[in-house]
Amino acid sequence: MNKKEFKRLQGMFLKCSPLFVALGDVIRQKIMLEVAESGFDGINVTELASRFKLSRPAVSHHLKVLKDSGLLVSVKKGTQIFYRAEFKKNLKTVDNLIHSVLEVVEAEEKFRLENN
Repeated sequence: MNKKEFKRLQGMFLKCSPLFVALGDVIRQKIMLEVAESGFDGINVTELASRFKLSRPAVSHHLKVLKDSGLLVSVKKGTQIFYRAEFKKNLKTVDNLIHSVLEVVEAEEKFRLENN
């Protein structure tokens, strides 16, 4: 792999890193599934806290990590904040990373086969 390709992949990993960190926690994975299941209307902290038997501050912390990573968007309705899943853009970013890594792996395998 040349330096240019290495830097490009490094940048892609860096861009995906917040997503991997956010989804690396089992509680946040479950929260994401609950939020996704709630659909377009979203779900609030109180409802999530009751479903997971976690304190509201604990759920809020997890929601902040997910929101900061771009996996959630928040919508204020009256005095409450509802959270909705935002998968499409983020999945495209991860998909691009996976395909780029596969291209490098395949090119390396082809090079080895041709030179052995």
